[in-house]
Amino acid sequence: ADQIWMARYLLLRLTEQYGIDIEFHCKPLGDTDWNGSGMHCNFSTKFMREVGGKDYFEALMGQFEKNLQDHIDVYGPDNHMRLTGKHETAPWNKFSYGVADRGASIRVPHSFVNNGYKGYLEDRRPNSQGCPYQIASQVLKTISEVPTARSAAA
Repeated sequence: ADQIWMARYLLLRLTEQYGIDIEFHCKPLGDTDWNGSGMHCNFSTKFMREVGGKDYFEALMGQFEKNLQDHIDVYGPDNHMRLTGKHETAPWNKFSYGVADRGASIRVPHSFVNNGYKGYLEDRRPNSQGCPYQIASQVLKTISEVPTARSAAA
């Protein structure tokens, strides 16, 4: 998350020197035929990379669906303008996931499935104005609500 804030700061300082303004709004051109600005969040845990499994994955997706509004609340302002179900987005109020599906809430890479449901996932909902700390915190909170095989055995 630190690198996002540093990149934003450096970009603002650089453009300030040239009299250029930056617009971070997720749909700066309004309701146009344009994708908007996202800040997709790739995430994994050691368990997801090393153990994973289809059952764990499905439980995790169920938890993301259950916490839909909690995620939307921290994924950046005006996200309803960007997450319309068009332009490679899922509607803001419906959770979905799919393999290589750029129109899903969470895109599942082919490598994830081919590797026994192990690896990283991509939440495509956060927008360009989101706070990376709040986004990471919500993703980690949702992940922590899904028991792993190890924690269930304890």
